[in-house]
Amino acid sequence: QVQLVESGGDLVQPGGSLRLSCAASGNIFRLIAMGWYRQAPGEQRELVATITSSGRTNYADSVKGRFTISRDNAKNTVYLQMNSLKAEDTAVYYCNVDYNLGREAWGQGTQVTVSS
Repeated sequence: QVQLVESGGDLVQPGGSLRLSCAASGNIFRLIAMGWYRQAPGEQRELVATITSSGRTNYADSVKGRFTISRDNAKNTVYLQMNSLKAEDTAVYYCNVDYNLGREAWGQGTQVTVSS
């Protein structure tokens, strides 16, 4: 079993910034890819950003240039720095990890609300 603990979601004004964190713990021999997804009300869950164990990143077009994903392999933690936030970034953000060759885990989600 792997546990993912997310933090950092909040209410922020348009143009503001937030930093999300997700710490993985449990029966982990190898963390392969880590990433963030989001789901807005009435919408499907969508990819935000991913990062491999070697640091290769991938971003949704809608967040390129505004969001930055990073990871601390020593702490099994992934971060999402979100700048220049827009109302359309409002969603529940979920952490996702691929580990131990073929296993996958999801976090419980953290709410990000961008509103004036």
